[in-house]
Amino acid sequence: MIKRIPLFAFLLLSVCTYAQKKDKFAKKIAATITAADMKKHLYTIASAEMEGRDTPSPGLEKAAEYIEAHFKSLGLLPGNKDSYRQYYPLYKDSMTGAGMVINGQNFELDKDFQPQTSNYPAEMRFSEVVFAGYGISDGDNRDDYKDLNVAGKLVMIIDGTPTGYKPSQSGFRSPASSFGKMNAAMKNGAAAILFVYNNFPRRAFNSNSNWSMNSYRSTQMPLAFTISPNIAAKIMNEDSKVLADKMKEGSLEPKAYDAEVDLSYSKTTQVTKVSNVLGLLEGTDLKDEYVVLTAHYDHVGKRSNGDIYYGADDDGSGTTGILELAEAFAEAKKAGKGPRRSILFMTVSGEEKGLWGSHYYSEHPVYPLEKTTVDLNIDMIGRIGTEYLKSKDSTNYTYIIGDDKLSSDLATITDQVNSTYTKLKLDRKYNDPNDPNRFYFRSDHYNFAQKGVPIIFYFNGTHADYHRPTDTPDKINYPLMAKRAQLVFYTAMEMANRNDMLKRDIKLEVPRGF
Repeated sequence: MIKRIPLFAFLLLSVCTYAQKKDKFAKKIAATITAADMKKHLYTIASAEMEGRDTPSPGLEKAAEYIEAHFKSLGLLPGNKDSYRQYYPLYKDSMTGAGMVINGQNFELDKDFQPQTSNYPAEMRFSEVVFAGYGISDGDNRDDYKDLNVAGKLVMIIDGTPTGYKPSQSGFRSPASSFGKMNAAMKNGAAAILFVYNNFPRRAFNSNSNWSMNSYRSTQMPLAFTISPNIAAKIMNEDSKVLADKMKEGSLEPKAYDAEVDLSYSKTTQVTKVSNVLGLLEGTDLKDEYVVLTAHYDHVGKRSNGDIYYGADDDGSGTTGILELAEAFAEAKKAGKGPRRSILFMTVSGEEKGLWGSHYYSEHPVYPLEKTTVDLNIDMIGRIGTEYLKSKDSTNYTYIIGDDKLSSDLATITDQVNSTYTKLKLDRKYNDPNDPNRFYFRSDHYNFAQKGVPIIFYFNGTHADYHRPTDTPDKINYPLMAKRAQLVFYTAMEMANRNDMLKRDIKLEVPRGF
């Protein structure tokens, strides 16, 4: 009788057997990922010519052209049908005019009022203004809209919070934040909002919005303006004289005031497009299943004073890793031992602006996400993080994030591949959902995870040059960077050649506040 082997041991043995069987060839191919090649690529990607690769910018486009040319030179197929690019649109609004008239009196922009740059073009006239106090709606904790009908009306609320009030959430999502108050007004049906602030007159504000993916919205927020106490006085008359004191006391009740109010806002919208860069290495017998390797090739650009944020580590290092991984797998295929599954090499744009490129891909996938076994995401692998500067493992570690989530297969495979090949210290500190950095939610893999695709995020930790102009190629530890990229190669090879796709047997848990 054959001795029964526990299932876990059998799976481990299978992985081990595969790794040992492929060891010689895998090591030969992994050895093509060299510190010298990585240095050559990174000194181009993080050069002054690329001007920090802002999204959008000419420097970003130059980087995309460099990546695309490399993919072509390797014989990779265009990753998006007949193109190496997946373009998506961006929008930027510029205000062309704003006006406010109260009871026939014109008020001055910046001296008396300012519009929100998120406003849509509109002209509105109201015959009354509903004062809703602080405009806070916080469940059973506090509701300034209780028994108040503001549907289709102009609402006026004041900045700040009442004495003794403790919001149920903090920060941006607090019901007492400007966003929280705006959201409460919208949910109660307000057509427009006046926020009363004390800090007028103000400097002329930037009438141009930032670039955004969100020109088309499922829901439009109310038209919104910040106003001075002087404008509030014109609306509230005698009540304005005791506004501050009575609001602190909580004795000033919501009330509708008769007033003729004219509001106007106009803008123009500039449209551009940026791209993700995709190259495909077609697999063999499992070519309709996919391993996706990602890194973001954008950074935060160039400042008006001429400072360039080179982004060598963030994420020139990951981008360079993708270039070298693509070359390694192309060599394997040339040798007649290409992967069973297809591999998509993808560098995405807009990560620094809010994971734009990976979000666009996750919503418009070129290849089915249900057939994507894993996303291996590389974001900062070229430096020694602050926490490891004095460690004995400073030149032999990497943070592994997310391999204990979504799939129970991942952590075991990661450990076995690493112990067989690279023998790095795998630090899973940031897998802790209570870690305040929440790195799991801060790079492009997360958009895949939200769609149920198992992920691993490779990361070296932050350092003194993080998001500074001093993040330059001369500070990269190239041998360590190459070794980390080799770990990704070995892991991707295992994912691409194993018989089954990774299980998806762990539910994604999202902490409160996301």
